[in-house]
Amino acid sequence: MAWVYLLECSDGSYYVGSTRDLAKRLREHNTTQTGYTSQRRPFRLAWSAELDLADAYRIERRIHGWSRAKRRASIDGEIDHLKVMAKRPGAQKRRASGGAT
Repeated sequence: MAWVYLLECSDGSYYVGSTRDLAKRLREHNTTQTGYTSQRRPFRLAWSAELDLADAYRIERRIHGWSRAKRRASIDGEIDHLKVMAKRPGAQKRRASGGAT
């Protein structure tokens, strides 16, 4: 099993990662002198999910491509907002006016 996780950093940015040992990885984020989180402490574990290794890596890669708003909605558990944000921009407007999607 593995973990995919989101950290909310002190500057308000998000860090996404995956690991086999979440507690160990969080300790590493807190003690390493280089890397993204080293300059953005303190941070908090905002969201995590335990999955099989392949899925954890796949989900991590997907989240890397998400907007800040979509990451926030995921952290807040706003599943309905995620579904709306997953649609192509303008798709809602075209459907409402009867246009092709």
